[in-house]
Amino acid sequence: MDDRSRDDIAVNAVNDTGDTHDIYDAYTGRMVYAGGRSTEDEPVLLKEHELRIIINDRPVMQLVCTKDMLKELVTGRLYTEGIIDKPDDIGKMYFCRYENEVNILTDKAIEWEDTVKSDSTCCTGNVTYLRALNGRTPGRLAEAEWKEEWIFDLAGCFTEGLKLHNATGATHSCLLSWKGRIMISCEDIGRHNAIDKAVGYALCQSIPLSECILYTSGRVPKDMVIKVIMAGVPVLASKSAATYDACKLAGEYGLTLICRAWNDKMLIMN
Repeated sequence: MDDRSRDDIAVNAVNDTGDTHDIYDAYTGRMVYAGGRSTEDEPVLLKEHELRIIINDRPVMQLVCTKDMLKELVTGRLYTEGIIDKPDDIGKMYFCRYENEVNILTDKAIEWEDTVKSDSTCCTGNVTYLRALNGRTPGRLAEAEWKEEWIFDLAGCFTEGLKLHNATGATHSCLLSWKGRIMISCEDIGRHNAIDKAVGYALCQSIPLSECILYTSGRVPKDMVIKVIMAGVPVLASKSAATYDACKLAGEYGLTLICRAWNDKMLIMN
């Protein structure tokens, strides 16, 4: 581990936004108990933020996300979609005043094809309108060093709780580990977005993704495996389970897939 405490790491992904009211707020409801008793309750609820991504004056996708780490989210998303090959392909990135639209100019020429595609297993309304015809395609991953204690450390950090999830109980999480050090924890309303934030953080901080581990709170279907393969991350661990198709695809591309990774046991699938 590095010199930061787990508490520092857990809040790191939230501290880049000044006003938490953009992320969550209280809402008055009524708690009803068995037996008929009821009380007024004021839970903290996560807010949904819509973000339109425009690349070289072309509307490309619409994301529904949590309003933090938006630069990392967009960078990671473009990378895992194969639209960019490296962060430097993004020449300029401009967010509008309310951060619900981002305009990107790329130094890379992109050929587009019309499409309407949603994240098939995502719990949000992410939609892609254009696909890059000359985009990057997935390749077999190189074998990477990893240790069981690194996975247990990630699971332990998750078990201790992350800030947004502790406040709302409504986020998915993704932790990024590099050579056994937890570099960042990312939270979002959608697990695809949480992974994109972690990938984008690594790209922006020049952390080699080929030496990283991603730990996700969500189940792992095939489209999550594709995203991690496109990111070039060789190890994916999850608190939850994977599908048969996800395990098969991970094996074909050399992705080490670990499921039900808790702080006392793990299930290594590939």
